[in-house]
Amino acid sequence: MLVLTFAASGVGNCAEVGGVPYVYARTGRGAFITAARCSHRGGPLHLATIDASGNRLLCPWHDQPTSMTRLLRKGIPAVRSGNRVTAVFPVAADTEVGTSHRPLSPDLCGARRAG
Repeated sequence: MLVLTFAASGVGNCAEVGGVPYVYARTGRGAFITAARCSHRGGPLHLATIDASGNRLLCPWHDQPTSMTRLLRKGIPAVRSGNRVTAVFPVAADTEVGTSHRPLSPDLCGARRAG
């Protein structure tokens, strides 16, 4: 397991773990860590919108849904303190890591209450 602390927003808000980018998102359903790329076609999931039911993230490239319930219940464990989030990734502790910046859609930064 790899424990990593990174910015919840702003500069350095994207943790890159083993070449996969992850961001911390806040919605009306709760907060979670999500891959910043859609698993279907690699679209920018950090720019996702929330569907009308308030239960799924929609990839901006092709509307492929990602369940927020799954991300909240079985996702990457994380704790936020101020503008820092500490997450436990299910990879080897010596996995290559880095940080970068990915802007989040308003739906993922708590600006809009879902549902």
